[in-house]
Amino acid sequence: MNRATTAIIAITLLALSSHGAFAQDDDSDDNPRVNTNLGFPISAPLGQAGRFVNLGLGVNIGAGYNFTRSHAVVGEFIWNSLLVNDSALSPIRVALQNPSLAAGGNLFAFTGNYRYELRGRVVGAYLIGGGGWYYRNAHLSQQVVTGSNITCTPVWPWWGFSCDHGLVTSDQTIKNSSSHSLGVNGGIGLTARVGNAPYRMYLESRYHYVPGKVNTQLMVVTVGIRY
Repeated sequence: MNRATTAIIAITLLALSSHGAFAQDDDSDDNPRVNTNLGFPISAPLGQAGRFVNLGLGVNIGAGYNFTRSHAVVGEFIWNSLLVNDSALSPIRVALQNPSLAAGGNLFAFTGNYRYELRGRVVGAYLIGGGGWYYRNAHLSQQVVTGSNITCTPVWPWWGFSCDHGLVTSDQTIKNSSSHSLGVNGGIGLTARVGNAPYRMYLESRYHYVPGKVNTQLMVVTVGIRY
């Protein structure tokens, strides 16, 4: 994932430095006032979330307004699956003495973003960033009732359990949990015209940060189509 992000950055900088690639044309069909997008992201967790979550898939739907050819606002709905790994389940399985315990989670977001774009007749590149409301849920296949003297490691708050003085608070009963917070995102993308204007394919790399008991950080690479 780091190599893919580095490659996207390098290609974007190269494209931005090429005046010929971004020479504007007089095709009015390529300058709509409304923009829409549909993308299919692959998310890679970073930081603390990277200890508990594997690569995930999702969907990204957006719509907005183009002030000019270069400046636009975009509102988006984002869903990413959060597929947990064994390290996120080991302490819970030990506490329950149930090695078959399963779990999962999702991240949903509604964001408002600003996009600056250099768009030529065939190829383009853009920067995008903004923020919004993020909602994360987690679910276990079995109800968990906490006992006493359980050391509080970061995995317990990830599932919604509270801790006190380094120990998991006893007598908590949790099977499903959720949290929500304001978060931010920023990234870069490349576009290529397909078919009639203004339809374009896009490849985008974007970082999302959501604070919480356990911060949620994702690097998301999205392939999709724009109007």
